[in-house]
Formats: sequence, structure tokens, C-alpha cells
Amino acid sequence: MSVLEIKDLHVTVETDQGIKPILRGVDLTINEGEIHAIMGPNGSGKSTLAYTIAGHPKYTVTGGTITLDGEDVLAMTVDERARAGLFLAMQYPVEIPGVSVSNFLRTAKTAIAGEAPAIRGWIKEVRDSMSNLRMDKSFAERNVNEGFSGGEKKRTEILQLELLKPRFAVLDETDSGLDVDALKIVSEGVNRAKATTGLGVLLITHYTRILRYIRPDFVHVFVAGRIAEQGGPELADRLEDEGYDRYVDTANVE
Repeated sequence: MSVLEIKDLHVTVETDQGIKPILRGVDLTINEGEIHAIMGPNGSGKSTLAYTIAGHPKYTVTGGTITLDGEDVLAMTVDERARAGLFLAMQYPVEIPGVSVSNFLRTAKTAIAGEAPAIRGWIKEVRDSMSNLRMDKSFAERNVNEGFSGGEKKRTEILQLELLKPRFAVLDETDSGLDVDALKIVSEGVNRAKATTGLGVLLITHYTRILRYIRPDFVHVFVAGRIAEQGGPELADRLEDEGYDRYVDTANVE
């Protein structure tokens, strides 16, 4: 069974005011097939955790470890992390002018698998995934995310997830900007990936609405760069009723 393990992770970022600590000792273990939801107020470090796992150069790890099946993730380049089975669905997917979705997907699959997929089977797989995500086939020839709506960008992220078949996916506010129909479609895609590949998921969100469709095994409350509390799905329901004030007040006292 694959395991993504984070131990005592400390991360800083350089700002105009100097070096600022963001993560202050994060411990988290995600097993294959598990869904972990991270919830917390703005500025608590949730996205910093996502980008640190992916290897964004803006963030500096000053302590702790991230391992994937015992291998040191922090020693890997970004592309090595992808080939090892890590995937990041970004909160704000970027546009890539001049690169079609179909070329992007096949290039990414080739880079991760080490060889180009067989054309006939690949085309069918792409079409089937696009159909499941209610994406018109014309999207394949459009430039990546160029002129896409928020919902279209998020569906394209999940299309990548389904086709690249990572071992662990970090979904950074995948629900932001989605209407109810798009939220259901995106959630179905994540659930399909989990069911077919045993995907482990780290789902970052502010709201419980996506958790109605992607049921977490564990919920973690993230405040001031660390996990303040953790529990089962019932914790998310309590957060919706009570908010984060009591955690924020405690963090301020500390």
C-alpha cells in the first residue's frame, strides 16, 4: 500500500517584509485510497502545503520531511515528483497559449509513463474521460485553459487526473468557482479515479458542499500553519455550524 507521509514540516516564504514562516510543524499521513479534507480560514497555509508537496520553488522547507513510500520527496525535482505519482490540481489553473489540450495531455502522459501511449487506445481513453466530464470533444483542440470558464478549467484539471493516474492527488480548492452541476461532475471524476486506481486524495477546501459528493475519511482543521484538530466527516459538519473562530482565537493566544 502506497503512503504519503509528512512529518514536522516547516516552510517559509520570502516577502517584501522579509522571510515569513508559513507552515509550523505539519504532521499528516495519507494512505492509498484515503480521502483527507483540509479545512481552515484564509491565510492559514493550506495552499502553501499543496505547493510544497508539488515542489514550487517559492517555498523553502526549513524543517521536516515529506516521503512517498519511504522515498524523499523533497530531494526530487518537480518532474520527478510527478513521475513518482504526485499530482496537483491548482486553485487557479494557468493558460498555456499555443498548446492544445490533446497535445498537452499526450506529452504529459509520455513524460510520466516513459513512453508514448498507443494512439488508438489513447484517443478512446481521452474521449471517454471527456464524455464522463461532460466536455465537448472540441475542447481537445483548444489551447490549454485559454478562454476557459472557471468550471471548464477545473474539469480540465480532473481530466488530467483521470488520464495521468497518479497515486496521490492534492486538490487545491477545486470547488471554487463551480456551480452545482459542475461541482457534481468534478466530484464524480475524483470518485471515479479513487475507485479505479486506489487514488489517495488531499482535498483542500473552505466549504463543506464538495464534501457532500466526495466523502472524506478524515477531516483536518488547519490554522496558523498547523493542524489544530482532526476527526471524521462529522467534524466538517461542526465547522459549518461553528466556523473557525475558536481555533483562530487559540492560535492568536499562542
